[in-house]
Order: sequence, then C-alpha cells, then structure tokens
Amino acid sequence: MAIVVYNTLTRRKEEFVTRDPGKVAMYLCGINTYDYCHMGHARSFIVYDMIRRYLEFSGYEVTFVTNFTDIEDNILERARENNEDWRAMGERFIAAYFEDIDALNVKRATHYPRATEYIPQMIELIQQLIDRGLAYPVEGDVYFEVSKFPGYGKLSGRKLEDMMPGSRVEVDERLRDPRDFALWKSAKPGEPTWDSPWGPGRPGWHIECSAMSIALLGFGFDLHGGATELVFPHHEDEIAQSEGALGREPFVRYWPHMGWLTVNREKMSKSLGNFFTVREVLARYDADTIRMFLISVHYRSPLDFSDAALDEAASALERIRICRDHLDRLAAVGPVEDGADLAELAEAAGRAEGEFRTAMDDDFNTPRAIAALHELVSEVNRATAGADFRASPAGQEALGTARKTLVGLARALGLLEREPAAGAGLEAELVGLLIELRQMARDRKLYDLADVVRQRLGELGVVLEDRASETTWRRR
Repeated sequence: MAIVVYNTLTRRKEEFVTRDPGKVAMYLCGINTYDYCHMGHARSFIVYDMIRRYLEFSGYEVTFVTNFTDIEDNILERARENNEDWRAMGERFIAAYFEDIDALNVKRATHYPRATEYIPQMIELIQQLIDRGLAYPVEGDVYFEVSKFPGYGKLSGRKLEDMMPGSRVEVDERLRDPRDFALWKSAKPGEPTWDSPWGPGRPGWHIECSAMSIALLGFGFDLHGGATELVFPHHEDEIAQSEGALGREPFVRYWPHMGWLTVNREKMSKSLGNFFTVREVLARYDADTIRMFLISVHYRSPLDFSDAALDEAASALERIRICRDHLDRLAAVGPVEDGADLAELAEAAGRAEGEFRTAMDDDFNTPRAIAALHELVSEVNRATAGADFRASPAGQEALGTARKTLVGLARALGLLEREPAAGAGLEAELVGLLIELRQMARDRKLYDLADVVRQRLGELGVVLEDRASETTWRRR
C-alpha cells in the first residue's frame, strides 16, 4: 500500500510521490529565538519527528530542515525588555532548544539554518519579485503586491475580497493595497541592519522561510510542516513569494498541517499565557510518556493538554513496556521440549505489523498504529498466561518474533528507545526498603497493606514490577 498524505493545498489525501524517488526533502518552521519552548512547540517537534521516523522506517532517505528565526520584531522587543544583546539572547534560547529536543528524544535535523545567515538569498528573491512586477519598494521598504499574484489564497482557501482589514486597523497609506505584506523593512534607530539595493534594513518574517528552504532543499520540495495557525498568512505568503519569484509551481508538493495543542479547549500560546514549558513537563513525566500523549490523537486533530491525559498516556505506554519486559524474562528462561509452540503468536505479530503499516500509511494515523501495538500486547498476554508457562524451541522463536515486532514498531514512532531512570542513592535505598516491607506483608497475607504500599509508591511516580524471583522498580 502506498503512503497517502493529507494536503492542505488540495484539501484531500493524496498518494505520496516524492520529487526524487526514494528521497524526501522536508522542512519545518522552527522557533523564534526569544523564549523557552512550550508544549505547543513540543507537539510540533514530536509530530514531524514521528513523520520523519516513519518515512525512514518505510525506506526513504530523509533530508530534514528546521530553521531558527533569529531576527524579527518579537526578538528585538524581548531583547530590549531584557536589556540584552539580541544575538546573545538568540544563542541562549537556541542552546535551550537543543537541550529540550534532546531530552524529548527528537532526532536532530539535517540542517538548522538561521535567518541571519541567509540575508543574501532573501535579497535575491526580493529582487526577482520586483523584476517580475510582483513587489515594489517604497522609502526603503519593499512590499509584495498581493493582487498581482493570481493564486493568492489557494492554501488557506481565502478570497482576496475577504482579506480587507477592518475599519479599526491602521493601514500604511504608502501601500498600493492594504493586503500587501512586507518583504524588507527599512532601518530603524537602534535596530540591526543589513545593506540592500533599497537601503539598510532587515527582512520581513515570511521571506525568511522561502529563502532558507529553497537554498537547502531546492524548489518543489516534498513536505512542509507547521501548525494550522501558520496556514495564513505565513505559509500562504511563502507560496506567493516563492512561486512568484521563480515563475513556476508548486513551491511545495505536500502541506501536512498539525492541529493545535489546547488547554481547556483554548489554543496554548505565549500570548494567552496558558502555556507549560517543555522543561516543566519533563520534570514530571518522562519523554516517552510525553510522546505517547502527543501522538495519541491524529496529528491534524486538536489535542487538549492535561495531567489526566498524560497519566493515561503513561498507563498505555506502561502496558507496552511491561509486555516487552515479560518477553525478555521468558527468553531468559529458555525453551523446554514439551512447551507451547505459539504458532498463533507469530501470526499475530505479522498481523500487528500489517495493521500498523496500514494505519501509518493512511496519513500517519498514530492512534490506529498504537492500537495495533496494544492488540499485539493482548495476544502475547493471552498466549503466555499462567505462572507455569513455558515455550518450546519453536515457541521461543515466536516470542522473539513478537518482541522484535513490538519494539521495532514502537521505535518507528520514537518510543522505547530510552528507559526512565530508576534513581540511585538514598532514594533507591528507601524504595528498596518499602519493597521489602511490602513483601513481608504479602508473606503474612496482609494483602491490603501490600496494596497500599504499591498504590502510594505509584502516586509518587514509582512503578513496581513483580517478577518470578524479585520485584523491580523504576520512575514513571
């Protein structure tokens, strides 16, 4: 089955056919370097990391580019508020970004361009737009003339006549049309500037991504990611200025946009103040739990952030981990000649992989893919039930197939690559003591007391796993 991807540009699912066979060129709008990343950013990082991983799992060679917008209005305003050099501030938050994505187990991109490194390419694109009659300079600024580009609005589905600003919006009288947007901004006192044919200044926000993506991936690359909120005006403007400058289309073949992360059904954003930083959430949940939560719904759907949802994701992930560990214990026991052959389990592993691939091939449907993993877990539990269960040599091979399938498919989603830390020092000694006391309670048939110990440890984020000869623990 071919992979199909929903394309915002055509508003339908389309068969995924890349520009270069066997290769994928992929771009994601990155961060503005003036603050720490929040969980809305984390959803973007993890969603497009998931898409990249699955494409690689499917045999594609992926070139992945995500940028740093290190010059724009918000950056300069925050630097003034902090009384900090804007470049130094940018470096500080770029370093924090890498700490966050590494902690989240997000694969590093192939390239991380910074807007300030691509000013010459931006100037070249702007000049091409002027030469083609699609942009005009005015008093050191340069604007894209929206009405001159016939396809403007094709990504967002908006009509030009519906884009007029409201009566209370102040319109620059120098513009030929109030819908025109800035490609180049003339120098202002105290701001960083670069030389250009129109005088000293700096680029507008939208032109940055066009220049960086075309420079690194070429025109007509395969996938352009970003949140739904970027469809208009940012991605709409990227298409207009890119296709307008080069005089051909498409700038991008597929536009898979991600739904919002919300809090109480309201979009999570810094402007609304309803956000949680990646660091805050990582202090309470491990990276796999966060990933499981963020891919628990389809990437195009909105997702509401809550502790309850994260706890539910932790439980779902725990079920998969326990199954994997159970398979490891059975492998360590070894086969017996009169044990179970488990032919049906090997077949179940094959079905699980087929269902997983079918789900992911259908526009990266992670909820269905995760359901396939859980169905395999159920099959393993059914096939190996009983304290005296033993597998034959053929059964051991089937168990190995089930484990390889379970772990391989989970890792295609970026799961089960790391283990939560179990703790050390005094913490480990105290948990060990509680495990001993719990076992003493069980030996004396004080099961209610033993259950209380397990429950209270669970509330503190400590997971107990009872094995044949011992009880182990780890942090959730």
